[in-house]
Amino acid sequence: MNPVQQYNVSTKTWHAAEDIFSATLTTPVLTISAQHLNAYLVQSILAQLPSDVSNIAIRLHPLSDAFSASVVQVVLNEAVDKAWLAAIATQYYVDVFCITDAPRLADPGVIVMDMDSTVIQIECIDEIAKLCGKGDEVSAVTELAMEGKLDFTQSLRQRVSVLDGIDVNLLKGIRDSIPLMPGIHALLQTLQGNGWKTVIASGGFTFFAHYLQARLALDGAHANELEVVDGRLTGHVLGDIVDAQVKAQTVLNYAQHFDIPLSQTIALGDGANDLVMMGQAGLGMAFHAKPVVEAQADAAIRFGGLEQTLYALV
Repeated sequence: MNPVQQYNVSTKTWHAAEDIFSATLTTPVLTISAQHLNAYLVQSILAQLPSDVSNIAIRLHPLSDAFSASVVQVVLNEAVDKAWLAAIATQYYVDVFCITDAPRLADPGVIVMDMDSTVIQIECIDEIAKLCGKGDEVSAVTELAMEGKLDFTQSLRQRVSVLDGIDVNLLKGIRDSIPLMPGIHALLQTLQGNGWKTVIASGGFTFFAHYLQARLALDGAHANELEVVDGRLTGHVLGDIVDAQVKAQTVLNYAQHFDIPLSQTIALGDGANDLVMMGQAGLGMAFHAKPVVEAQADAAIRFGGLEQTLYALV
């Protein structure tokens, strides 16, 4: 197969197409990613495009098979809606995005990431609460907050109050065994290798965020500071809460500081408190997210690891 193709749905045939991927694309790009992607699967998905949507050019993504998936990109004459994408993702068990004016990997950019359940596999506050036998209670509140059903700042203060009296040294056990999210190394190494700035903006805690900043060579990490007196948590947070607005401002601050256009920024997260920064960034990417987040994000990773973020770029 030539590097760039077009698929005729009516005749079920492929033929060479003009390579328009090297230019600045202003038309929507459909990205399809799966571990066992093949031509038949791609054809089946394209056959389900709405009648007024057609494919102009198709190529293997430059990073296809570099990590854990095969990936194709399809230039469309117009975008498909999120309901179509969600249905295709569920039917074929693929990650699928449709993005117009996606950031370019080869140009410098900024990615701002949520920490808990995004960069790492746990919610740190839930793990701390387990130390005092309040894990289930706090986890239930965390879930509601991430779904946008509770005010984030109020719910955070409520959850932190439960942690009063915990020996801060016990947090080291959580920190030292913290499980990273699959794909985080591939994502960061690829972005950093292309001149991108990488940042955590978290409603969690600096105790963990600063550790991850050092471990992953990030350019910044912003989170809430737990108050400690005489080696024990007081049940309070110092200073202002890192909420949705602060996360969004973090995207803007780093873009301005490094003279990066907002079109070259990504916000990555899973909870409702990530939606404002997703709206601020050029690309808002939901990761194994709550339904309210998937519905509003520019793109949603439903099955794969964090490296899937790279496939949304051009």
